[in-house]
Amino acid sequence: MRIATYNVEWFANLFDRRGRLLADDEWSARYKVTRAQQLGALGIVFTAVNADAVLVVEAPDNNSRRKTVPMLEGFAAEFGLRQRRTLIGFSNDTQQEIALMYDPDVITATHDPRGGEGASPRFDQSLRIDLDIDATLDTVTFSKPPLEVALETKSGETLRLIGVHIKSKAPHAAPSPEAATRIAIENRRKQLAQCIWLRQRVDEHLDAGERLIVLGDFNDGPGLDEYEQLFGRSGLEIVAGEGGPPERRMRDPHARLSHRHHSTAAQPSSARFYLADEKQYFSAMLDYIMLSPDLCATGPKWRIWHPFDDPVCYRTPELREALLQASDHFPVTVDISL
Repeated sequence: MRIATYNVEWFANLFDRRGRLLADDEWSARYKVTRAQQLGALGIVFTAVNADAVLVVEAPDNNSRRKTVPMLEGFAAEFGLRQRRTLIGFSNDTQQEIALMYDPDVITATHDPRGGEGASPRFDQSLRIDLDIDATLDTVTFSKPPLEVALETKSGETLRLIGVHIKSKAPHAAPSPEAATRIAIENRRKQLAQCIWLRQRVDEHLDAGERLIVLGDFNDGPGLDEYEQLFGRSGLEIVAGEGGPPERRMRDPHARLSHRHHSTAAQPSSARFYLADEKQYFSAMLDYIMLSPDLCATGPKWRIWHPFDDPVCYRTPELREALLQASDHFPVTVDISL
């Protein structure tokens, strides 16, 4: 079975107000890429990845005017994708939903949120936690509640998926550098608190002996920014259970490369952004698929579909260009044997 996570930059902009595809020559949110070009590129990428289930991060919005599920199922029908069914969980108001597109001939998927009495709170609720060690509990919420999925194969094998889009707001409107630093630290604390909340849910699944995959865009990782040194570890490491016993750790090999490699060695990356001020691209490893220990024992194979770093993607011009046009992130997949 192949599971993928893919952050599609402003997927919402490729649909009109009634949720119909905009395959025209108007510009998309991608620089110098038309909506028709981005849609065509996405069709190529989804077809090439050929996953049984794809977590779509930044899926089109779900509101009173437009619905995520019919939009993505319409997209799948347009390009003949086998991931022709779509599932979402708790909607949000950010125009960026978390959705799962999957092949119903291979698996069934159900939104199955956990939490409540005797457990960590449900992800559409709030967590009370002391963020700044002042003996006062703060209230933490998810702007994009994680998507909790109960997955079952046609042969009856079951596993749990938690799809995430963890985000820490940048201090764009800060009136001074000092204020920017203060706001950045406050937002980082909230991000780490969300990861603590997510780890609580991971522990509950491990305690229940359930096979688990946590995947999506963490906007975080070992060594990613200067705040990791301030707080001791990254949010990703908190969710993975770094420092705990091996039987309690979630694993993605890309989450540990920063510790093993020399500081001057090339690092894996799943996203590529253009820095206008510096007139060059910046790469970062933001997208992960973490597996519970029992799934790791099956010999999983991870892959980042990077247009330059993956040899097959690079040697396939149509796919290479499609990856560059489709999004500022690239798909990450894992192949597992159930």
